Amino acid sequence: MAQQIKEVIKQEYIKCAQDPVYFLKKYCMIQHPIKGKIPFSLYPFQETTINEFKDNRFNIILKARQLGISTLTAGYSLWMMTFFQDKNILVIATKQDTAKNLVTKVRVMHANLPSWLKQKCVEDNKLNLRYVNGSQIKASASGPEAARSEALSLLILDEAAFIDKIDEIWTASQQTLTTGGSCIALSTPNGVGNWFHQTWVQAEEGRGMFNDIKLHWTVHPDREQSWRDEQDELLGLQGAAQECDCDFLTSGTSVIDALILEKCRETHGEEPVEKRGVDSNLWIWKQPDYTKNYVVCADVGRGDSKDFSAFHVIDVETIEQVAEYKGRIPTKDFGNMLVNISTEYNDALLIIENNNIGWATIQQVIDREYPNLFYTSKDLRYVDIAHQMTNKYRSQEKNMVAGFTTTMKTRPLIIAKLEEYFRDESVVVHSSRLIDELLTFIYVNNRAEAMSGYNDDLVMSFAIGLWVRDTALRLRTEGIELTKKTLNRMQDIDGLYTPDEKKNDSWDWEVNKKKESLEWLL
Repeated sequence: MAQQIKEVIKQEYIKCAQDPVYFLKKYCMIQHPIKGKIPFSLYPFQETTINEFKDNRFNIILKARQLGISTLTAGYSLWMMTFFQDKNILVIATKQDTAKNLVTKVRVMHANLPSWLKQKCVEDNKLNLRYVNGSQIKASASGPEAARSEALSLLILDEAAFIDKIDEIWTASQQTLTTGGSCIALSTPNGVGNWFHQTWVQAEEGRGMFNDIKLHWTVHPDREQSWRDEQDELLGLQGAAQECDCDFLTSGTSVIDALILEKCRETHGEEPVEKRGVDSNLWIWKQPDYTKNYVVCADVGRGDSKDFSAFHVIDVETIEQVAEYKGRIPTKDFGNMLVNISTEYNDALLIIENNNIGWATIQQVIDREYPNLFYTSKDLRYVDIAHQMTNKYRSQEKNMVAGFTTTMKTRPLIIAKLEEYFRDESVVVHSSRLIDELLTFIYVNNRAEAMSGYNDDLVMSFAIGLWVRDTALRLRTEGIELTKKTLNRMQDIDGLYTPDEKKNDSWDWEVNKKKESLEWLL
């Protein structure tokens, strides 16, 4: 009898070692939040996923919430540690507590294995489980140095789309995975442009080293449309799309709704009719119309490999982007380019951000005596900032400084105006470059900025142009119209009445008006 038992155990051990699905379904227990400890009865999609892990060295999983994928990954890790020697597994998550949760799942399964399957522990705590056979799993918080340690057999990136600076972590991990290690990156989506999104897109297109596994909420056999509808109420439409539908566009913290941006791309996106310059980075969609007014809004880069100089030409009336530049160019040359393009577009109002290196470009514009450079008041009253924006007219008397000043108080106003224009779909953008930058323009700690590894040069210059167009130019136009009405009213008075009649309070304003153009006074 004892011999028979030993033979059965041997055969079971071999089956478990050869097939992780068999091992998990027959011998592993998991901690259910309501039911307590229960057998790990895998769903068909979970069995398929486990086999993908086994057959592919690198796997990226785009998943809906509550599909048990973290638990499944923990079970796969336990299988590796139990049946193979010296397997070194590292779990990295947004914070150490999150990574610790996955290690805890491994520890629960380990604790409930039958004695003949359970490996002897050398170390067992909340952050680390290590066997006498040399295999171990440990948890780590995110950080560039997290994966820069000893050689790894398996790197698990839990909720990878939310890990800060994950691109640096992935780069650092390459040295530790060169001995044949594997990686499982799993996450719900968190916007576009980040490492997880880029890696997923590459894998989906058959590029790169990752095998793509998409797990939509519908893969769960116990979920029907009524469950999905309930998630809309619980999480909101955007939250439910992120957590259930594996939707990159409706997820994340983008300043501009990605669906609006994609609609803008589909509706107005088009190739430029002309590309100019030695680098072909000046894109033209519409040539100057000499009956129109334009603004040119610019953000100045250092001209090196760190960032870009950028500008847009915007039709003031239709709010249409008619030209755009993004490239690396010396500041003086950029100033000359701005003068040339502004002159070409009917002496457009030229707005240049004057922070830091911007002054070098502005000085070149001043040296060339461009007549319509935008000026900002030195005595900004932020509660009334719009009323103090103007062009060069009487700049010295009004205590003005050349260029547009972005500050901690003006920046949120600019971003809010940008968001408003796109939300109302009242702006016409043709450039794929600008749309791409907007998709990676996100909120980081409540500050709108480019996602790590991306630029926002086109975004900020465009935002400044929209804000000036909607404040300074509008108010200046209103002021001119008010002056016209006042002068015309005075003209009526002077032409119709004698000095004695003008003293009378009962003038008839509607009779015998004489009009004369007074625009020359402006």
